[in-house]
Amino acid sequence: MKPTALIILDGFGIAPPSDSNAIWTAQTPFIDSLINIYPTHLLYASGINVGLPEGEVGNSEVGHLTIGSGILSYQSLPRIDQAIESGAFFASEKLKAVKNHLKETGGKLHVLGLIGNGGVHSHSRHLDAVLEWSHKNKLHKKTYIHAFLDGRDTQKDLGAQFLTELLATCEKQKIAGVATVCGRKLAMDRNNNWDRIAQAYNAIALGQASSVTQSPIEAVQASYANQIFDEELEPIVVSDKKGSPLAIFEKGDAIIFFNFRADRARELTHAIVDTQFDKFNRVQQENLHVLTFTEYEKGLSVDVLFDPELIANPLAKVVSDAGLKQLHIAETEKYAHVTFFINGMTEAPFTLEDRELIPSPSVVSYDAQPAMSAQLVTDKILESLEGQKHDFYIINYANPDMVGHTGNLEASKKAVEATDSALKQVVDKILELGGQAFVVGDHGNAEELVHPVTGRVDKEHNNYPVPFILIGERFKELRNTEVTHENLHLQAPIGILADVAPTVLKAVTLSIPEEMTGTPLI
Repeated sequence: MKPTALIILDGFGIAPPSDSNAIWTAQTPFIDSLINIYPTHLLYASGINVGLPEGEVGNSEVGHLTIGSGILSYQSLPRIDQAIESGAFFASEKLKAVKNHLKETGGKLHVLGLIGNGGVHSHSRHLDAVLEWSHKNKLHKKTYIHAFLDGRDTQKDLGAQFLTELLATCEKQKIAGVATVCGRKLAMDRNNNWDRIAQAYNAIALGQASSVTQSPIEAVQASYANQIFDEELEPIVVSDKKGSPLAIFEKGDAIIFFNFRADRARELTHAIVDTQFDKFNRVQQENLHVLTFTEYEKGLSVDVLFDPELIANPLAKVVSDAGLKQLHIAETEKYAHVTFFINGMTEAPFTLEDRELIPSPSVVSYDAQPAMSAQLVTDKILESLEGQKHDFYIINYANPDMVGHTGNLEASKKAVEATDSALKQVVDKILELGGQAFVVGDHGNAEELVHPVTGRVDKEHNNYPVPFILIGERFKELRNTEVTHENLHLQAPIGILADVAPTVLKAVTLSIPEEMTGTPLI
């Protein structure tokens, strides 16, 4: 087979032109030329079109899972919502096991996770349900919350408001209190920055932090005054009147980690439960009962409240079953997305599937290096193409999303331009070899960096559609000649992300599994 590539531009959506649209204002001559030459469609990438609640923004996890599976299925967020609404959540045997453990040991319940309504990694509705369950089961007097602040999928300084709302819920449910507060950059690292995880762990498990206070709200507001906002908030330990931490991990305790997205929950969970953990010194407590909302990684010593739904025949498996060699490649920030998520939440590679992890740059913030590791990713792909090592490629360029999350417009433009340059090198080589490529966004981000209503910096994902470009000599005749890069934002979406895998399979004349609910767009 001639080389075929599925190239995912992370955080690359299509929105009306504006000065705060980094994708519109960036110099992208190659992407513009692709749109002007090849069939280009807009796809829905958020809300009910990717199995999320109506109006909920898309994200990388859901995007890659839907692209790779070819299935429109309920994602974790609405699935958990439905369980709460039906009452099934409160009758869960897994939650009953937590209760029984604590009744036997007399230990405390620690509830960990990202607070607020971001909806990408967690949702306040789910935390509220845990606290309601705790109260109903008479565990509330020994229930403590370790709250992570967002500032990435929400505005940068909503944490104090979310914390205030949480404290009100604690009062309503007679919960013991909030024990620690920490920014997600530390507690939810996914890039092997173990020094960050260590800071979060030491606060949560040991009650050790430079900031110890009886008033977490005041401590958060003081951080704001020093221009340190939610995402980067240093750990805060809440103390009693004697100055002792309200709650630390002790023998016989239980933990509920209510984040439903796996990639940013793995490292902290490893630090808590992994008996072979060696990334930093930590005291492992005996007889901890740990329950995570979803499966963060196979093999972790935890109970899982919502077991993963089986995806039997994702795109990569169909390619593998056809005897084709494939390469999945991304830099660290998106490695899980081109492996675990795009493979239908299957951790191990399929037969003939190779994986390349390119380290993301070690910088405080990616706006300091907006090109990230795009060229290193590209170099590895070109090496494989030139050596004819693989037939099929799944590629992620992280720049628009990761730099878009900084809210820095100029850096985001450079990130998009770096992506354009990388894409040109890869696509040119594929076409030179007689192959074909499919370029798609997974969700919107970099196209709106100032909120249109508030005028504030917008670092969050959004609901804009994403482009889907079919590149290859054979596709040119399918192009709607009225569509150009200048008017693409005016086009109505004709499909959803679940249509990508069936389209790719039809293009390479492989059978589309009956499980795939998406529709080929050729």
